[in-house]
Amino acid sequence: MKKILFALAIFTLHVNMAQDSAQLKSQVRHTIDELREFVAIPNDALEHADINLNLNWLTKKFNERGFNSSVLPTEGESLFFAALPMEDSKPTILFYMHFDGQSVDPSKWDQPDPYKMVLKSPEGDSWATQSFDELSDDIDYDWRLFGRSTSDDKGPIVMFLNTIDLLKKNGMEIPFNVKVILDSEEEKSSKPLPKAVKEYRELLEADFLVINDGPVHISGKPTVVYGCRGITTLSLTTYGPIKPQHSGHYGNYAPNPGFQLAQLLAGMKDTGGRVIIPGYYDGIVLDEATMSILKSVPDDANAIHANLAFKTPEKVGSFYQEALQYPSLNIRGLGSGWVGKKARTIVPESATAELDLRLVPESDGTRLKGLVKKYIQSQGFHVLDTPPTTKERMAHDKIITVKEGSVTDAFRTDLDNPYGNFLVNTLKDTFSEDVVQIRIMGGTVPISPFINELQIPAFIVPMVNPDNNQHSPNENLKIGQIAYGIQTFYGILSTKMNP
Repeated sequence: MKKILFALAIFTLHVNMAQDSAQLKSQVRHTIDELREFVAIPNDALEHADINLNLNWLTKKFNERGFNSSVLPTEGESLFFAALPMEDSKPTILFYMHFDGQSVDPSKWDQPDPYKMVLKSPEGDSWATQSFDELSDDIDYDWRLFGRSTSDDKGPIVMFLNTIDLLKKNGMEIPFNVKVILDSEEEKSSKPLPKAVKEYRELLEADFLVINDGPVHISGKPTVVYGCRGITTLSLTTYGPIKPQHSGHYGNYAPNPGFQLAQLLAGMKDTGGRVIIPGYYDGIVLDEATMSILKSVPDDANAIHANLAFKTPEKVGSFYQEALQYPSLNIRGLGSGWVGKKARTIVPESATAELDLRLVPESDGTRLKGLVKKYIQSQGFHVLDTPPTTKERMAHDKIITVKEGSVTDAFRTDLDNPYGNFLVNTLKDTFSEDVVQIRIMGGTVPISPFINELQIPAFIVPMVNPDNNQHSPNENLKIGQIAYGIQTFYGILSTKMNP
């Protein structure tokens, strides 16, 4: 495949889809029916049978649109791949989405079955259930579809399929070779993906990658994201007496693992929330041009604080977007003994903290974990990777078990990349408004294997509403975002880039 840097040539979309709102609404209506059918297939990433049923559905739907499709075996669940017939003269765009979801607890949802999509309209501060039977083409874009994976990430897949339908209806030639790779384990870390991308490298070759996952900026404006943070984890466990002991008998005498762990964790950050472990932020430099892009994102700090109900943010960066440019060190879970009504008057046997470390391209996850472990050792702890034996307990004053999680790397594409310029200008032209450009988002998408192996630039073009409750009960998709997604895909797939 020829690697060519293309100069940008955006053509205004004087096409029926962009101008004919009735045609667009009709396609949105069809998308709702097809999404309802897709969501009805459970997609728990932990259930092999679920994944296979989804693969069957995807094969049928993509083949109906003229794609050549394949189910690609991996060391875990299979990936789904599809491509339109190729032409050597065209550049190739690879789309990444995922069709799996996390497990659900139906008791937490405001509907009997999270996999049976429910249509609701806004009613004050709540939602009123509506009948699909009365849904016409003239649909209210403020209504929402509630169900698991409506937004994360089955919605964008069905938007894509319906965009292909619309392009064909309008007789539009797609100026790209189009490939699609759909992940089956994104919500359980995509562990097989790096090896799979290496194995299927020739099949996946492309000029650039577009990821359609996650929400648009909270402002609702068209959004292009140039990167995402990576992630790794640490589990830390400290030890007191070998069994919980009566706090009256052994308080002030048996070492308390809760206090040991609390003191250790507190020493990792200053009072402003900055990590003070030496070397943690090494290599990060934000020049004037970068700061200008970061400040251009229309975040409302007061609204963020009010929504999350806190007065003052931490001091890692002077504003939200700047804070995302640094690796984080987060306590995601903390436990020792019993709490609440089950609290007991004991000296606990152990205390555990679960940490996640969000990564940026300048920070290597293995290196950061090493820095944390080095800090722990400097505080006098004997570090193990398994629970201590009785002999080890008797030989050391302070013992800690450190278990390391795998590393998902961060990625970030240059802000002046020509393919990024193409996407930004296409969205600007499609929606007639400025595009929010986000240098790196806080969440993690497992894209680094594509970048590392295929050596191509990658961009996130999100489709869904910011308040979609992804990974949570009552996940939803605003119907207006379906229209947005179809228009976005249509703009990208009907706009030519000249060499």
